[in-house]
Amino acid sequence: MKNEKITGIRSVDFKIVAKGHGVVNWNGPTNLQGEDGKTVDNHTMPKLRGYSNLSGRVKDTGYKYRKEPTDIDFKKNPLYISQNCVRHHIFKAQAFDLHFADRKNIKSVLASITGLVRGYVVPLSQNKRTSPLLLEDFVDQLGNGNFEQFGQAGARDSSSFYSKTTFGDTEYISYGSISIEQLQFISLDKKFDREAMEIKIGEGEEVAKLVEEYVRSLDTKNRSAKVTFHENCVRNGTIFEEGENGIILNDDAVVILIEETLRMLNELSIRQAKSYMYVDEVTVDYNDSTQMMRIKKDESSINSESKTNYAHYFYAKEK
Repeated sequence: MKNEKITGIRSVDFKIVAKGHGVVNWNGPTNLQGEDGKTVDNHTMPKLRGYSNLSGRVKDTGYKYRKEPTDIDFKKNPLYISQNCVRHHIFKAQAFDLHFADRKNIKSVLASITGLVRGYVVPLSQNKRTSPLLLEDFVDQLGNGNFEQFGQAGARDSSSFYSKTTFGDTEYISYGSISIEQLQFISLDKKFDREAMEIKIGEGEEVAKLVEEYVRSLDTKNRSAKVTFHENCVRNGTIFEEGENGIILNDDAVVILIEETLRMLNELSIRQAKSYMYVDEVTVDYNDSTQMMRIKKDESSINSESKTNYAHYFYAKEK
């Protein structure tokens, strides 16, 4: 049994500071209490962390009173952009490609930034790739929320009025992490229920070559990216050394994908109608410790450059 201690960079963690103006991620119409005390549903609310529209007061009949639209503490319930919304915009160019994925063309999905970093599930075949990229919600720090009343031009009845909780300038903080373990290995086997695609005999090498060509196409520094197919990829530290078909990325291939992911994060911007958000700053930690997301606790303890090798979680064992 090969049971070497896993050392090296286990994850690439990062802190994001983003700036913008207005709301880019709405929550939709929300039941609230109008001026006459009746419940209205013509108020549009952005996503607010921990916000409930219930006031806590309850009628004898069991009816729960709603809050008024102005009854919000933007420090306790800050504006946020959901990580789902952020992920969609990071990978926007390939946002709808998975609708067309099937058994015949799944290798094209795997050899893409969607397949290698975003992750996917193909419902028809149950093929899946867990994303190495963890992202938290983007949470606003400024709290510049406003209540705005609108009316449709020319109409005078009460149904023509509606309101929104809007925002002025925004500044968001978010954290994220790229898992080296999930990035460096792709399963092509049903054995452990994580098959990224179904392969026929002899097809594994072809898939590895496709992935390698794609990774090399992202490279700007002429590195030696290598992607290798093995029939018995074993997780370091296992008792029975029971492996699976899969492909392993070498350190250069891992570095290229990390740099591409960080580039996409740095260049992220979201524009929705009258509102926008853009990434202003990304602080990176090449984390070789056992502390997950240490960048959150103490920024002075981070490694802003990759000074050690990347951790190796899988090895090829001859059958």
